[in-house]
Amino acid sequence: MNLPEYKDIKTRTMQDGKLEVLDILRHRFVALTPEEWVRQHFINFLITDKGYPAALLANEVELVVGNKRLRCDSVLYGSDRKPLMVMEYKAENVPITEKVVRQVTTYNMLLHVRYIIISNGLHHLCLFFDKEEGTWHPVSTIPDYEQVYSY
Repeated sequence: MNLPEYKDIKTRTMQDGKLEVLDILRHRFVALTPEEWVRQHFINFLITDKGYPAALLANEVELVVGNKRLRCDSVLYGSDRKPLMVMEYKAENVPITEKVVRQVTTYNMLLHVRYIIISNGLHHLCLFFDKEEGTWHPVSTIPDYEQVYSY
């Protein structure tokens, strides 16, 4: 994985042999899928290395568009509880394609965020929305929380 080591990650094996991981935001154990492994490492990276407050991050955020229900993997909120960033995670073997980017930008119809991050644990794509131009632009590094919050 192309993320800092997460030394304190907690996992457990259920009686049926299935693995679970402690979701540090939802404060409960969840099924340990390849996507969940990426999510937990990425969230830890944001909190530990980038200064994102855990209290302003949420996992599995549901959105409703008409009669369709969507699920954002993670959302970062500002202290005013307005969404600032949406994150999408894929398993390490799933490439970040234009289809994935379109999926995540769809969430922005409701959230109106300035940043989108997509990660498969190996590759990370960060996009910034320029309101004046109405277009998304790639950002070379994952921004610190203060940078995200200042926009």
